[in-house]
Amino acid sequence: MSELSRHLGLFQTTMYGVGLILGAGIYALIGNATGAAGNSVWLSFVVAAIASVFTGLSYAELSSMYPKAAAEYSYVKNAFKNNFVAFLVGWLTLFVAVISAATIALGFGGYFANLFGVPILASAVLAITALSFVNFIGIRESSSMNVIFTMIEVAGLALVIWIGFALFGDTRVDYFDAPNGTNGIFSAFTLVFFAYIGFENIANIAEEIRNPKKVLPRAIILSISITAIIYILVSVSAIRVLDWRELGVSIAPLADVVKRALGPQAQMIISVIALFATTNTVLIMLLSGSRILYGIARDKSLPAFFGVIHRKRNTPWPAVVLIGALAIAFTFAGDISTIANISVFTIIMVFIVVNFALIWLRLKEPEAERPFKVPLNVKGFPILPVLGIVTPVFGIIQFDVYVVLMGCGVVLCGALFYLVYNKRFCVIDET
Repeated sequence: MSELSRHLGLFQTTMYGVGLILGAGIYALIGNATGAAGNSVWLSFVVAAIASVFTGLSYAELSSMYPKAAAEYSYVKNAFKNNFVAFLVGWLTLFVAVISAATIALGFGGYFANLFGVPILASAVLAITALSFVNFIGIRESSSMNVIFTMIEVAGLALVIWIGFALFGDTRVDYFDAPNGTNGIFSAFTLVFFAYIGFENIANIAEEIRNPKKVLPRAIILSISITAIIYILVSVSAIRVLDWRELGVSIAPLADVVKRALGPQAQMIISVIALFATTNTVLIMLLSGSRILYGIARDKSLPAFFGVIHRKRNTPWPAVVLIGALAIAFTFAGDISTIANISVFTIIMVFIVVNFALIWLRLKEPEAERPFKVPLNVKGFPILPVLGIVTPVFGIIQFDVYVVLMGCGVVLCGALFYLVYNKRFCVIDET
């Protein structure tokens, strides 16, 4: 039986994570976040980074124990010995991967349309098709493309940091000025917390990493740390260049920062970099989604056909094709922003279950091998995963009722599929 090829080391895996987290969100989110928190927006990024670390450490420990594709599915199944619960978690992660790919592809289409006049939908579909082909070609090629594009993304943000500190070095800003008080800082925290989402998908390429039990935990922690530093520096730089009131109402905040410092022509620099950022995110989400589908299918909770590996390319080609096709289908959805919010709601539910899984394994299997272990424990009980359960709740309470109900609808659809496909509602796996 063919297996996935192990080509990735610590550097490639960390860059994969940095590319996932940075994505294109920072180019848009920082404006709305600044509008809520004022000059204290950098504090919101600090708090969001800490909240991300709570769950990131849980992923680090679990990935060192179970370095498998379809990571969350594997963690939950090993913890609760329940196929049904594990399948629902896997279903949610698949949904997030597909919707994220479609949403960001439309973002790519928007930038591409502004630069070259090609229709947004056509650009999005072509991008998904081309990147699905790269995904099929192999993890080595996908990783090389990701490393290059991630470096370009970082270079764009480094430009913003340089502008803020070098060109506006004499600017005097009260970095603790919060016009809306603590509520504004925590409101912005909810927004920027979503900018850190992505680290969880690092675990889904475990079977293509050399020595994953050591590399995965390090890559997860490094990717969150690197992006946190970049985000904080970018947020400080932005408010040094533009007044928080101006930044808070901008639809292209970082482009406006560059425009203020270097002139209108330089604004195109950020637009071009945003193309690379969106392309990179779509590639990674397609890659991640195909590996999740492959892992679940290989465990026989989805048709085994999707667990087939191409003999020459060593990639799960049926899974690659289906994920690409579903992503294209969702680009035709009407209100993609609402669907994106639903996907964020579902990933928060996944975070909560994953943290519960770690706590449960600590209680039920305290002697199990753990190459990496979450710090700060009281008599063996992990404290940080509890905080990883509590902090995402701040995100859930920001959603309107429609998004919450639709998110629950996604769960029910997964339950219905499981019932029909397996001819039973709940299966307890005793193995």
